[in-house]
Amino acid sequence: MSVEILVVEDDLKIARLLELELIHAGYKATCIHDGLSALKLLENQSFDLIILDLMLPGIDGIKVMTELRSYNRDIPVIMLTAKGLIGDKIKGLDSGANDYIVKPFEMEELLARIRVLLRNVRLTEKEKIGELEINFSERIVFKNDSEISLSEKEFELLRYFLRNKNIVLTRDQILNGVWGYDFEGEFKIVDVYVGYLRKKLQLSQLSTVRGSGYVWKG
Repeated sequence: MSVEILVVEDDLKIARLLELELIHAGYKATCIHDGLSALKLLENQSFDLIILDLMLPGIDGIKVMTELRSYNRDIPVIMLTAKGLIGDKIKGLDSGANDYIVKPFEMEELLARIRVLLRNVRLTEKEKIGELEINFSERIVFKNDSEISLSEKEFELLRYFLRNKNIVLTRDQILNGVWGYDFEGEFKIVDVYVGYLRKKLQLSQLSTVRGSGYVWKG
């Protein structure tokens, strides 16, 4: 599975450069140019890492960071800014950022820091949820100590639901989050795979929201 990175940067040239370099490095990249739009996107879509500019129009990076950490303490964030004073760095880190890099920066250094943060996340990417024990790095699922065999897409669907617990997800959001924006199939594939997942897991947490989509309650 490709690692998905959100870039929140109001300088269009820098944002485009980051997007191209991240794609070249093998990541998926999404660019947003203001803090409010970033927060709205993060309500409905999950990412593996965020590169967040400090100086943003409307809602600045500190406010975005504070709001994000109020409901998601796990996603790694690199704060990117032209402000290099020690006080600014401390403020950024205290708001919840995992790392801080000052413009202008070397792309290789940024990519190295991304690799470190992602490696640290993977080291702890095991979770117990009710009857399920999930090892995300090895892509193994156990229920009551018995392994459940999931296909690649079934596992990605489970992962997507768990990373968006208690959020009602539309079929369009699930299709984009699991199959990707360039998928040319039909929405009904979401219902088919939800059915597969329900049959294999035999859990009540995955509920249908009539007229909307699905939600994992937990």
